[in-house]
Amino acid sequence: MRVLGADVWDGRWVGVVLDDTHTTHHNGTRGISVQAHTAADVRTLVTIAQRGGPLAVVGLDIPIGLAERGHRLADLAARAALGARRSSVFLTPVRAALEAGSHAGAVAISRRATGAGVSIQAYGLRAKILEVDAWVRDTAGAGADGRPRVVEVHPEVAFGVMAAMEAGVEAGDARGCLPLPDRKKSWAGAARRRSLLAAHDVVVPDDLGEAGRAAVDDVLDAAAVAWVARRVAQGVARSWPDPPEITPDGWPAAIWS
Repeated sequence: MRVLGADVWDGRWVGVVLDDTHTTHHNGTRGISVQAHTAADVRTLVTIAQRGGPLAVVGLDIPIGLAERGHRLADLAARAALGARRSSVFLTPVRAALEAGSHAGAVAISRRATGAGVSIQAYGLRAKILEVDAWVRDTAGAGADGRPRVVEVHPEVAFGVMAAMEAGVEAGDARGCLPLPDRKKSWAGAARRRSLLAAHDVVVPDDLGEAGRAAVDDVLDAAAVAWVARRVAQGVARSWPDPPEITPDGWPAAIWS
């Protein structure tokens, strides 16, 4: 089984492919085969990843399923799960705000639709959010004609679930997500995240080829997204919220872990 996890990096994508039909050894640790790729757009990234074989699931660290009014339940649920680290999950702007031609225009539209503005971070991702929104509709009908299922993943929720599993917390427990205290861009934060991945059989090698030019935290985030994509393929992942919220256009909106 092969899955892909991807994260936005410097206006591009960095993706990690997990292939559990092969294993790898790194520094004496055995894990699932890990490969990494980069591409300018998600469609190209998936095409590159599929050269090694079909993908069962594609996980993306980007909002999938846009609201027309109010805040997405997925964002609210993920923020609640992360507690003091809730700021790592931004509130996804409504579709009309994302389609606005300026940040000021997006803020005005968002205030009418949600009662709140739009952060610079969220608006800065508008091109990638709309890119994925268009692409994911083209791939609708997961499993049909060999097309992969596409899911939304937030890396900090994923790492929190890994930490909870390591601590022996049951998936249904209210503490099923234990947020990591160290920020991902710190040395301690990166080391902890890489260690958690390795403990769950995702051993990220030192040499990632061209993808090794990507930022460390973005590579680790993509690997965490791939870990969740694998859980989705195995049928053991949970959604935030559960069940997923259905947007006005009929699309399921949920963050998976």
